[in-house]
Amino acid sequence: MPDKEANIWLEKLKKERKGKLKIYIGMSAGVGKSYRMLQEAHTLLRNGVYVKIGYIETHGRKETEALVEGLSEVPRRKVFYKGKELDELDVQAILLLHPEVVIVDELAHTNIPGSKNEKRWQDVLDIIEAGINVITAVNIQHIESINDDVKAITGVEVKERVPDKILQLADEVVNIDLTADELITRLKEGKIYDHSKVQQALANFFQAEKILQLRELALKEVAGQVERKVDHELTNKDRSWRHEHIMACISSNHEMAQNIIRKTARLASYYNSKWVVLYVQTAKESVDNIPLAAQRHLINNFKNATELGAEVIRIKAGNVAQGILKMVEERHITTLCIGKPHLNLYQIILRTNVFNQLLKTLSSKDVDLIILS
Repeated sequence: MPDKEANIWLEKLKKERKGKLKIYIGMSAGVGKSYRMLQEAHTLLRNGVYVKIGYIETHGRKETEALVEGLSEVPRRKVFYKGKELDELDVQAILLLHPEVVIVDELAHTNIPGSKNEKRWQDVLDIIEAGINVITAVNIQHIESINDDVKAITGVEVKERVPDKILQLADEVVNIDLTADELITRLKEGKIYDHSKVQQALANFFQAEKILQLRELALKEVAGQVERKVDHELTNKDRSWRHEHIMACISSNHEMAQNIIRKTARLASYYNSKWVVLYVQTAKESVDNIPLAAQRHLINNFKNATELGAEVIRIKAGNVAQGILKMVEERHITTLCIGKPHLNLYQIILRTNVFNQLLKTLSSKDVDLIILS
């Protein structure tokens, strides 16, 4: 199977000069993503491809370490941070060497402060822009828009995350799948973590129920990516299909805005569509009237939306509904996503006319309205 995958990948490399991106996704650590990447690197090398290891994390796993032998590695960049010498991916060295294919592990990694890019996925984009093909890997729990789902399953909020647009940019997304029993067996045999950490892992993350749910997320994500690529190709052939243009409306409410952005990102990813995030600033939400902390949260939400592939629009308007209607018309929006209103009875009575006007206009323009919980 690895040889067959590598040969298919090789054919793609020969067809175009532009840098290609292949991502291996797994439900957790230890499923074999790094192992599979190294197997593929050996196959490419046997086929005469100039392949380099940019960064690989073996975690001391003997099977993985054995596959590093025989492959050429780009020396890591040495960085001193808080009195310690640390290793980082050396992007400049990769660009200078300019291999045909480079292996870059740990896609969700956060770079040491002072690096050119904050995240490794940004380094990967720079490498691809230079015309170098990248094979990389990430765990499903690091995908931005399903962060809430992962937290609900594991009880842990994953801090290092990769925006969904990276998956959408990928030419291939491959799921490395194991059953829960196989993964737990590998853990008990010491093939994932040191034996001293096995019991703690079994008591926390590596529980069969959690693994099954994460496995389902990974399978759905990869299947969805394949389906979206097929739909996109069909849509390009048949221009009569309706192209979705999605808009999410957020306020300065941090948690609600995060939720709306993530859920809309999932929707936009499903339809493979363009989407925008709209913030309507009323007099009540002027810079003088909202707290500094709320302003910081708003800026972070704008940044998050941009990383997820959205265009962020900020406008000023007398009321939110008027601002929304203006942008629906200007941007030819087909689907509008808003948060569930938290209003008391008095507010509902006051705002009913405005909301009815919004509904009538959306209906007349054939715009779908989605109210997110």
